[in-house]
Amino acid sequence: MQASHELNQSVKPAAALPPATEVGAVTLKTARLEQQLEFYTQVIGLQPLHKEEVAGQVVLGAGRRPIIVLQETPEAHRPPPNATGLYHAAILFPDRHALAVKMAQIETLRVPYGYADHLVSEAFYLSDPEGNGLELYWDRPREAWVWEGQRVRMASEPIDLVGFFGELKEGEAAQSGPEAAVGTQLGHIHLRIANIELAEKFYHDLLGFDVTARWPGALFLSAGGYHHHLGMNTWESRGGKPPELLSTGLAEFSLALPDPAELDRLAQRLAASEVEVERDGGDALIRDPFQNQIRLIVKERLTVSDL
Repeated sequence: MQASHELNQSVKPAAALPPATEVGAVTLKTARLEQQLEFYTQVIGLQPLHKEEVAGQVVLGAGRRPIIVLQETPEAHRPPPNATGLYHAAILFPDRHALAVKMAQIETLRVPYGYADHLVSEAFYLSDPEGNGLELYWDRPREAWVWEGQRVRMASEPIDLVGFFGELKEGEAAQSGPEAAVGTQLGHIHLRIANIELAEKFYHDLLGFDVTARWPGALFLSAGGYHHHLGMNTWESRGGKPPELLSTGLAEFSLALPDPAELDRLAQRLAASEVEVERDGGDALIRDPFQNQIRLIVKERLTVSDL
């Protein structure tokens, strides 16, 4: 399935997406399934969600909510550093304490990480064994976010690590299991893209995401007043090309619409703008101008029932 890079300019800007729109899960192609599985279960704390394993694929999450899907592709190789694709998958913890427990565990494992206070959130950054970027974060309460018109104030400032890890009682992290707290979910996706203007036309004008922030070489968008469900930047990928099919990294990510009617409305709008839409059962598959595959799903599929 190929996406048109020349978007139909006759289509009027889309209405805003329903406020309840969320990101769902991210699927990663991996050449080393067992190594990746160990990392995501023992370090990040995600757990397999299905009783029966699909050959070469494992769905991982917290509680009943999928977060990461690992898809084995043995011949895959890492894409070049300037390729478009995944910048990081951002895993949202339910509160500061839950994130502090996890980061204290990661520190004892001597996994290197970076960190930043984004004003709306506190975030920690690391990579999995195949170089896929990850963000682990918690959100400050929405009433603490500062909006300037339609833009939310975000920054990259140091975290007060003494105060952050002060959330924990002595020995608490060591006594806790590796499992991520119930309520942990995929909070947002950050993409490497080749062109900001083209990305805004697709994600804002066509899909209907609101632009919430602009940084040099970066764009942030959301639905329903969230700080961002999607981030995208050209910091390393300006003018870059999509990775080859047999590459590790992003296979697809999902966006969850409230109901089938909203999913169909969006699919029809995209088709009218000459974006190819492929139906897969009740889902719809599309690609953005940089060949990132997006699976549109209904919100009820954000949880699994066959545990």
